[in-house]
Amino acid sequence: MKDYIIYTDSSCDLSREELRKRGVGCLELTFRFDGEAEEYANYDMPIGSFYQKMREGGVAKTAAVNSEAFKTAFEEAIKGGLDVLYIGFSSGLSTTCNSARIAMTELKEQYPDARLIVVDTLAASAGIALLIDMVLVEKAKGATIEEAAQFAENNKMKIAHRFTVDDLIYLKRGGRVSSATAIVGNLLGIKPILHVDNEGHLVSVGKVRGRHASLVSLADKLGETAIEGTRVYISHSDCYNDAVKLAEIIMSKYGYEVQLITDVGPVIGAHSGPGTMALFFVASER
Repeated sequence: MKDYIIYTDSSCDLSREELRKRGVGCLELTFRFDGEAEEYANYDMPIGSFYQKMREGGVAKTAAVNSEAFKTAFEEAIKGGLDVLYIGFSSGLSTTCNSARIAMTELKEQYPDARLIVVDTLAASAGIALLIDMVLVEKAKGATIEEAAQFAENNKMKIAHRFTVDDLIYLKRGGRVSSATAIVGNLLGIKPILHVDNEGHLVSVGKVRGRHASLVSLADKLGETAIEGTRVYISHSDCYNDAVKLAEIIMSKYGYEVQLITDVGPVIGAHSGPGTMALFFVASER
């Protein structure tokens, strides 16, 4: 049986080092700040510097991976004797996944014997990382590329995402809340609770007052819906201490240990801003 490699993209918010440890290939989305010519891959700029620039008023714009970049990477794997399973960014949030499909369609014409599969996770950030890690377990057990892809498809709708942000101005910039809502909400300390829905879109599901209450709300959703034995991942936008606090709440209230705390990279953080906190786990429902 021919071996296969798993590819993803930098929206998964695993560092280059973490991806190398897992043996997972990665294509990088890019960003640039308004008024500046230089374009950066996701981890070219230190995370702290990126969020500080946002706090100072910088507005970052992101760009999807194009099909030619995917084609180059996938073709290299094929020539190396590997099939390719791509597990990538929600099509509800980016055109990146569609670019991967275009690349694979073209490559199948050139390499008809190659097995090339795209899984649209309908997920973002460490939600993608969680699904990838679950698939890697199956691969280690001997799952074929088709079995691994089917496992991902069967489980992707069980990856729960819960987000909160510290400053509504960034959601306002993205058109997710009005200017009035952002101003009044910030004055009153209102923190929205959001999740990624079954279509892969980021949607609001509630609001609470105060940062601590927002962290408790994230943890409580895990307590209500998590499947026993789930892995628990947290990603954060330059607010590590709050991530640790969330992990402590989860452990003290529900007895779950957090396996991964990772940064929200620039390509996600450009839209949610510094102070974003996100929780991911396997649940009975998204």
